Amino acid sequence: MTTRAQKNATRNYRARLAQRGIKRFEVMAPETDQSLIRALGRQLAADKPKAENARATAKALIADAPPMRGGILATLRRSPLVGTDIDLSRPRIEGRRIDL
Repeated sequence: MTTRAQKNATRNYRARLAQRGIKRFEVMAPETDQSLIRALGRQLAADKPKAENARATAKALIADAPPMRGGILATLRRSPLVGTDIDLSRPRIEGRRIDL
């Protein structure tokens, strides 16, 4: 549980960040990239020429990538069950009779 003072401190801190134009958000990535993503976030949050360079590089990398399509299909094709003879058919069973 958080105390009232902790909630106020968090709210005030986030308000100060908002005044600087910085927004807090969550990123999903492999654990091995944690330090890389944090370093990139610090770099982008700084208002320096290095931040603009990092931003331009990241945008260029993303812009060149074609939109990812067929992600679910690709995942299903990588399944270990591909090629196995599994019978997925079900027998047709009539529902029970209900007296209304």
